[in-house]
Amino acid sequence: MAEKVTAPEIRKMKQRGEKITALTAYDYSFARILDEAGVDILLVGDSLGMVIQGEPNTLSVKIEHVIYHCRAVSRAAQHAHVVADMPFMSFQVSPRQALKNAGRLIKEGGAHAVKLEGGVKSAAKIAAIAGADIPVMGHVGLTPQSLRRLGGFRVQRDEGKLLDDALATEKAGAFALVIECVPADLAQKVTAAVKIPTIGIGAGPGCDGQVQVLHDMLGLFTDFVPKHAKQYARLAETVQEAFCRYAQEVREGTFPTGQESFTMDEGILRELEAPAAKPLPPR
Repeated sequence: MAEKVTAPEIRKMKQRGEKITALTAYDYSFARILDEAGVDILLVGDSLGMVIQGEPNTLSVKIEHVIYHCRAVSRAAQHAHVVADMPFMSFQVSPRQALKNAGRLIKEGGAHAVKLEGGVKSAAKIAAIAGADIPVMGHVGLTPQSLRRLGGFRVQRDEGKLLDDALATEKAGAFALVIECVPADLAQKVTAAVKIPTIGIGAGPGCDGQVQVLHDMLGLFTDFVPKHAKQYARLAETVQEAFCRYAQEVREGTFPTGQESFTMDEGILRELEAPAAKPLPPR
């Protein structure tokens, strides 16, 4: 079994020049697959509001939603570092509120770290959380929780603000930093300016790592495809085809067959009572 990825190890990856891999995860089954694939960070993102709940943005996500999904993901993560997003209005009120909710994500959700948006204006909250020995990941550039102020999901080009936010996040005690939807050359400047790892999403190849939304890269979310997302598969088509075949076979009476049915001499009760969870195979 590979060693557990920790916040200090992620910082060392930057020092060693190793690229960091991160993907969102929202449930046990996908999280287990991602963990076995060796992904370094599983982000329980507030993007669940869009790809799981079907909302137009992330603003309606509650702390209880993130805790629920984080508990499922953390059960599967034997190797990966689980980071839980702090949703809109779970930290903005005060450092005290931020610390309280970060603690819930650790205690109730099983997260290993938390992530919150904003740079300079969130520095006091980051410091409060990090001061309680909870690892914090920052998030600058396009901050989706600020979309009302920003006027939508827009590329962020203000170099001075970006650098100020990144440096404030680092100084406050964050162990890593997400940079979202920023021109590649600016993201590279930020990566060079800070000692903590940068993890890009729509920020070019110059960051220390990359994160993508699971449903985007697998082609499961079909409402739109962000420019920064590469579809490594188009599973929506494959899954829909499977559903259509299933529905057709049920209607035709060709499923289930004897192979999918039980007989009186099969120990079905004993099988149902057996533990459902099985240990992960050796890596």
